[in-house]
Amino acid sequence: SATPIVIAHRGASGDRPEHTIEAYLLAIAQGADFIEPDLAATRDGALIARHENALAQVKLDSNGAIVRVAGRPVVLGTTTDVAERPEFADRLTVKRVDGVRIGGWFSEDLTLAEVRTLRARERIPDVRPGSAAFDDRFAIPTFAEVLLLLDVVERETGLEIGVYPETKHPTWFAEEGRTWDGEPIGHSLGALLVDELVRHDFTDPKRVFIQSFEVANLIALQDEILPAASVDLPLVQLFGDTSGCCMPPRSAFSLPYDMHYHATHGRDLEAIYGALARLVEGGITPETGYGDLASARVLRFLAERYAEGVGPWVASLLPRERLDEPVDADGDGRAETTTRLTGAASPFVRRARDAGLLVHPYTLRAEAPFRSLDADGRPQSMAEEIARLLDLGVDGFFTDQPREAVRVRDEWLAQAGRRAAPGRALGSDAVARIRAAFAEAACARGLGPCGAGTMR
Repeated sequence: SATPIVIAHRGASGDRPEHTIEAYLLAIAQGADFIEPDLAATRDGALIARHENALAQVKLDSNGAIVRVAGRPVVLGTTTDVAERPEFADRLTVKRVDGVRIGGWFSEDLTLAEVRTLRARERIPDVRPGSAAFDDRFAIPTFAEVLLLLDVVERETGLEIGVYPETKHPTWFAEEGRTWDGEPIGHSLGALLVDELVRHDFTDPKRVFIQSFEVANLIALQDEILPAASVDLPLVQLFGDTSGCCMPPRSAFSLPYDMHYHATHGRDLEAIYGALARLVEGGITPETGYGDLASARVLRFLAERYAEGVGPWVASLLPRERLDEPVDADGDGRAETTTRLTGAASPFVRRARDAGLLVHPYTLRAEAPFRSLDADGRPQSMAEEIARLLDLGVDGFFTDQPREAVRVRDEWLAQAGRRAAPGRALGSDAVARIRAAFAEAACARGLGPCGAGTMR
């Protein structure tokens, strides 16, 4: 069977602010097989690499009003410096994205030219202070720049690194969402994504997976968008929480929002989803969750209808339970580990493999807040969790720490008597060469600033 792939989740996001060219480049240098950009759209329809369309989020009170202290909004989290940019103060707004009320600044309210003035910041600085040390040094890349980076890497090193883009909130961008001043957004993320892949001649199906937590946009890609572009690329259905362990029931992470939206608005569900509308137990309703899509018959339908793979949440594959009290699992004096494995394993991987689907779970992270105790109450490392998943038969996995993940994957292959692929890690000289070549190419194509040593 094929070597399990290591997918750099938002780049080497344990070491650099996520979704930056430097995070992607570091992931490639560490040996990742694929890099993963999450894609949101600007007001003028450019795809940018951000985990969310919210570029910074502020605190809201119980009535949904922005909480201010001394006249300034209370910022809860950010991946950019937009909250400190007075020229964008008027874009601060409150929206309900995928049913969740959010206050902040949003990608669809800024043009690409405006986004290009922003700088990237570490999303979880308390957990990753080393990455936060790089705050405000890197720009927000477009999907075009991500593809350019892969082209430069191939040209400079011969390495053919793959890309694994995710469409973020496609129903919001295409049908429901509005800009801060009330205009419909009206962007098809799937169409924009495929247009960019075709424009950059990056359509080798061995080097692209397109993923989404929603269902309807993947069906549209399969039936309309990809055929119109005369390309055929593998699609991956992401699954949120199917376990009921660790998220509120029927939260935004436990149900595909497009199904909720279309069922709530009385749409013709059979026209949108075909036989899936009948295969889901009880039919598709506003409350249909990912657990309802995890049955063997639905997985077979996904495989036959549109999907080459599935991306389950790791906590749904290796079930866990909440600890009564957090524990200090890594001995740093902070009690940050909150779950314990039950010792069971979900049948999801077996069902998916039986249906002919690839299985790429997410996300393997090394830091204590993302770790669990094992079933015997001992701290479980990321390496141990990776080995457990590989033993279950997964075909690859997403990780924030590609270097460690590649090492564990290769050791697991050796222990199984299987030969690992030739090493793909890059030295500092190659990285410097790529960095310089990328800057030159970005300047020449009008994708980035010009000047010696410039790196977005």
